[in-house]
Amino acid sequence: MVDVDPALEPQVTVRTEGEQQVQEYRVKGKLYMMKVTPKNGRPYILVDSRGDGTFMRQDNPLDSGVRVPQWVLREF
Repeated sequence: MVDVDPALEPQVTVRTEGEQQVQEYRVKGKLYMMKVTPKNGRPYILVDSRGDGTFMRQDNPLDSGVRVPQWVLREF
């Protein structure tokens, strides 16, 4: 059996902000992700992927954010 360090388990805080619910995820007190669930709408996730406090929206949790360049080089 693997022992898990309790300090690495995320602490989840749920709060209501206006008409939306915000779940804040922290590890060792550092906020790294928020899940926002609007009253009328789809939930979305804000992630601080660099650890600098800048959160980027991520609609799909499986989306890595990498975008492949797509432009036309030549048409025949």
